[in-house]
Amino acid sequence: MWLKPEEVLLKNVLKLWLMERSNDYFVLQRRRGYGEEGGGGLTGLLVGTLDSVLDSTAKVAPFRILYQTPDSQVYLSIACGANREEITKHWDWLEQNIMKTLSVFDSNEDITNFVQGKIRGLIAEEGKHSFAKEDDPEKFREALLKFEKCFGLPEQEKLVTYYSCSYWKGRVPCQGWLYLSTNFLSFYSFLLGSEIKLIISWDAVSKLEKTSNVVLTKSIHICSQGENHYFSMFLHINQTYLLMEQLANYAIRRLFDKETFDNDPILDDPLQITQRVLENRAHSEQFNAFFRLPKEETLKEVHECFLWVPFSHFNTHGKMCISENYICFASQDGNLCSVIIPLREVLAIDKTDDSSKSVIISIKGKTAFCFREVKDFEQLVTKLRLKCGAASTECHDTSTELALSYDSTGPSDNFEALSLTCQRECSKTVNNEALMTVFHPQNLETLNSKMLKEKMKEQSWNILFAECGRGVSMFRTKKTHDLVLRGIPETLRGELWMLFSGAVNDMATNPGYYAKVVEQSLGTCNLATEEIELDLRRSLPEHPAFQSDTGISALRRVLTAYAYRNPKIGYCQAMNILTSVLLLYAKEEEAFWLLVAVCERMLPDYFNRQIIGALVDQAVFEELIRDHLPQLTEHMTDMTFFSSISLSWFLTLFISVLPIESAVNVVDCFFYDGIKAILQLGLAILDYNLDKLQACKDDAEAITALNRFFDSVTNKDSPLPSDVQQSSNVSDKKSSHIRVDITDLIRESNEKYGNIRYEDIHSMRCRNRLYVIQTLEETTKQNVLRVVSQDVKLSLHELDELYVIFKKELFLSYYWCLSCPVLKHHDPSLPYVEKYQIDCQQFRVLYHLLSPWAHSANRDSLALWTFRLLDENSDCLINFKEFSSAIDIMYNGSFTEKLKLLYKLHTPPAYTEVKIKDPSKGDDLSKDELLYFSQLRVSKTANEKEAESVKIIPEKGKGKTDIQAYLNQWQDELSRKEKNKDLPRMNQSQFIQFSKTLYNLFHEDPEEESLYQAIAVVTSLLLRIEEVGRKLHSPTSSAKEFSGTVCASGGPSEGITESHLEKDSSSHREEPQWSLAFEQILASLLNEPALVRFFEKPVDVKAKLENAKTSQLRSRTKM
Repeated sequence: MWLKPEEVLLKNVLKLWLMERSNDYFVLQRRRGYGEEGGGGLTGLLVGTLDSVLDSTAKVAPFRILYQTPDSQVYLSIACGANREEITKHWDWLEQNIMKTLSVFDSNEDITNFVQGKIRGLIAEEGKHSFAKEDDPEKFREALLKFEKCFGLPEQEKLVTYYSCSYWKGRVPCQGWLYLSTNFLSFYSFLLGSEIKLIISWDAVSKLEKTSNVVLTKSIHICSQGENHYFSMFLHINQTYLLMEQLANYAIRRLFDKETFDNDPILDDPLQITQRVLENRAHSEQFNAFFRLPKEETLKEVHECFLWVPFSHFNTHGKMCISENYICFASQDGNLCSVIIPLREVLAIDKTDDSSKSVIISIKGKTAFCFREVKDFEQLVTKLRLKCGAASTECHDTSTELALSYDSTGPSDNFEALSLTCQRECSKTVNNEALMTVFHPQNLETLNSKMLKEKMKEQSWNILFAECGRGVSMFRTKKTHDLVLRGIPETLRGELWMLFSGAVNDMATNPGYYAKVVEQSLGTCNLATEEIELDLRRSLPEHPAFQSDTGISALRRVLTAYAYRNPKIGYCQAMNILTSVLLLYAKEEEAFWLLVAVCERMLPDYFNRQIIGALVDQAVFEELIRDHLPQLTEHMTDMTFFSSISLSWFLTLFISVLPIESAVNVVDCFFYDGIKAILQLGLAILDYNLDKLQACKDDAEAITALNRFFDSVTNKDSPLPSDVQQSSNVSDKKSSHIRVDITDLIRESNEKYGNIRYEDIHSMRCRNRLYVIQTLEETTKQNVLRVVSQDVKLSLHELDELYVIFKKELFLSYYWCLSCPVLKHHDPSLPYVEKYQIDCQQFRVLYHLLSPWAHSANRDSLALWTFRLLDENSDCLINFKEFSSAIDIMYNGSFTEKLKLLYKLHTPPAYTEVKIKDPSKGDDLSKDELLYFSQLRVSKTANEKEAESVKIIPEKGKGKTDIQAYLNQWQDELSRKEKNKDLPRMNQSQFIQFSKTLYNLFHEDPEEESLYQAIAVVTSLLLRIEEVGRKLHSPTSSAKEFSGTVCASGGPSEGITESHLEKDSSSHREEPQWSLAFEQILASLLNEPALVRFFEKPVDVKAKLENAKTSQLRSRTKM
């Protein structure tokens, strides 16, 4: 590898380098201890240790080339190599291309400048074809070379970054280098002759956490396939951990979580992943989650500044965050003040001429925001003006009218104006009013105490709107949060849910989308719509709105439209309950966008077949219980209890367990605080019932206690009519329980557990996601093994090992395949056995690793025919059950079973004639040839369809084998699995290939001589039998001539060669084809003890599996 020219000190005390070649300008050196017997003694061991531990140019490679200026002591390093071949190639290039040129220069300075410029040009040219970019630091180039040299992974394996750290092997720390790449975590250490090399694939990581104890003050703990690994002594442990977390979750999403996979440019091309890209991605995700922005937004710039808060008359310090379509601000204390400004709302952007470095942003509604002390504010104003020009070119013409009307109307009215045409078109079908206003209109004439409290709440919010503004760009302050905790007024609930969830932005940027989707989805019939129809009447059945066709129709349209929009989720139970509550307080289109916000942003991965998101948050909840309620975890030793009771809490936001009038207050908090509100409330409920739960003797008693508590929760300020309120219907017997007001419960949850940070929840989600998905994968494996074990003789442990190898091969195939960014054959909705399926190329690799017949010269053809045999449904894929059935016969099958398998491989539908395009490669098939032949379907010939049966009388006295016992065994197997007539007859060309295969299998066997002799005898016998059976159908029997060819072969060296077989096959192509039945071949082979011993030879299954596991990754590396 060419290196950026840098000065080096040639003379040194330790003499770490030895000269191998030199000329007038260049010197080729070898690292001491490399390539020497015994490692070069103590000096060699010391050099090896320094190379591993020190971060220097010297450690990179064992060979280097220096440029030496004549008459000077200055030397420049210009190239290095991992082996002699690589460095020799560089040296030869210098001698052939540079040496002749240098003689034309007059001065040494010109020579030096020329050499430096040429080397830099070579580096730039090399960088075009390398994954290390030209602007990467030089040390990264060195680390990349060391990474490739140590681990030999394919060049497509993208190194993301590397760190110096210690790996704890027992109680001893080993200093070395940790390399983080797209698919692997790798560690290398070399200390005084002791080498440690560790490779862990990210998809095998089940636990990743930061730990600390007496010995390891701060370390990173990784659990992979039951093994624990500890790394410590990082310079920046938090940065390292976050990057590991991202890479592990990226691999998990890419390989396991196909159901929620979307077209992510990062996941589409793993080779584009860099440390900077991952960091930017993390910042963008945090930015979108905090401000509830669409997930497509990317954080572009961050500026520290002050925002003038007019109602408080002071400047608050914070950060201005800018994305493609939004300008956002959050104070240093996130709860103090935050603002979201969509560029579509911006009318003008100005700057002040004074020293305050202010940027003034004017928006619709006669509101302006003043940001002060903005660094590079002039350039920022220019950028923002360009952004606004691109974002709202159509809005400037109507800005005056919109500004005048926006001040007096709510935001939802503004969005109706944007999609007015579409609203009119679908006004006949889509409801434009919330169901609560239709079924429970407020009667101002009958004001009671609850209605007065409701009016006071509304007045408090109106005062807040007057101070902070109203709509998407309002100031969000601690006062806003306090009002949300008290409960949002009924009349404002839909508007504020839209605002706090971010659904208001989705609806504004997609005018008319809902009406279009409703129209397209009407009349569709699939599994999702069938499930929706079943659940429509179960959604808040006690509420009058869903006892009428109006509510039911609206619910059907919203759910069907969402299933049409997002078929990956489609419909999941609990979505109906949530959507019915949304429809009560929001217009139909708003309810749709609220559902989008919940399913796709606020509760990711909740509503799918595996409900991974809900399971992850349950694991987070258990972790919080251990931290905040340790006395409860001591009593409830089985933490799965909390998972079983809390699943409905998370999926329905407590709507399914709390009375509707209380549950809506929880939904208020959820839309403002996100999942944090649900976690806090869950902890508060357990804390409130702590004594009762500790007194419970079993889970059933604990569940009963919690259900009674939920029944006692009320909302004393709810203005809903008594016939709608669920808590008012509680029986008198239960009324003796102490009533708990939902407002007090929410306030208490916020006071006790409000210090839980969003960052901590995000970190716990990432950490537990690994555990949850690996647990689901383990469940899948156990279910598959339970099904497969009933049909094979392999032990459970052997099946387990085989399954790991099978799945690993599938993953390895996609690690570096850019055209297959996801597991295209992985579908979580399929039965367990069908979830992972491999194609013919992947099967060939496994066949080479595992099959006892893989030493055969035509092993690729055997793999192809085996795959075609197993692929019964002709979809060019096989699952683990099919795969293990073939491997089991090869390992544990009886003589009859193995022979039957070989017989089937040489008859349709498995058999197809293989013609290799490039004969120089022997019998090996290219990937394209393999895939072509695997997809080729073969039609049966007329002879194969005949149901002729020939009685065979085996010759006796040929050996010591008990033929009758084998025939009985074969008969039993036929009666159990398949009938004799199910096996097609083998024609002449197929029998020729069958004979070739047997000869290939016997090659290099200890009994090779006797096996060749035996197969020659068997072939001759079979052909004579066929000749008799055909009864003079041909005057010059082809079988007779073929038999003569076989009999003429005196031994294994003169056996049935490929040329003989092909010659015979071609010479009689026009003559009537003869065929053989399986019984004939079986009976003939049973006469030869050598053949029986060969096929009954036991296979060391354990050794085969162990060797396959170690060779699986190595076969793809350069090592």
